[in-house]
Amino acid sequence: MTIRVLLVDDQPLLRTGFRLILESEPDIAVVGEAGDGKVAQDQARALLPDVVLMDIRMPGVDGIEATHRIVRGATGGAHVPRVLVLTTFDLDEYIVEALRAGASGFLLKDVPPDELVQAIRVIAAGDAIVAPSVTRRLLDRFGARLPSVHQQSTPARLDRLTDRELEVLKLIARGLSNAEIAAELVVSETTVKTHVGNVLTKLGLRDRVQAVVLAYETGLITPGATS
Repeated sequence: MTIRVLLVDDQPLLRTGFRLILESEPDIAVVGEAGDGKVAQDQARALLPDVVLMDIRMPGVDGIEATHRIVRGATGGAHVPRVLVLTTFDLDEYIVEALRAGASGFLLKDVPPDELVQAIRVIAAGDAIVAPSVTRRLLDRFGARLPSVHQQSTPARLDRLTDRELEVLKLIARGLSNAEIAAELVVSETTVKTHVGNVLTKLGLRDRVQAVVLAYETGLITPGATS
């Protein structure tokens, strides 16, 4: 199937660059462009893209609000695109808000072309993109605002998980893939997929991105933690 992509960025030159990269792929089609969040919302409704490549800082309606409108605004059986947010290191403070708004992941604007293409395929398939290096930088920066595991017991919401599922959640929050988690726990990748599915279902989460945010917000894992 062809992945339909909507490009949203207030810089025409960047949109042109992304279009050239994506349209060279046989399984990706750029179906539209938008220079601000309001147009992006209208285009998403009209064009029904599978993935929206979303800039954050734009005039008028910014990328965070646009993401919220696109993802949360759909009702009933309406088509809901997946949103992949683009950011730069100096805009890290916006990333958590974008994820809370419903984005399925984020990349740096200077991402290599092959990684951008692969990320779009992953997002379109229903998974999420968590860039570990950026995630750690962001959470280290805002670490003082997050609760510590030494200040509270395991939140009641996490009590729904088994010990192994909690362990898997911690590894997800560290940015590990299913294969890496399987190697860490010495189990099969199929077993890990089952645990990840149970974690998301029990906690009412959409994908791994929300799991990462929850793990840090509840203090299950702290900034800079490696275990």
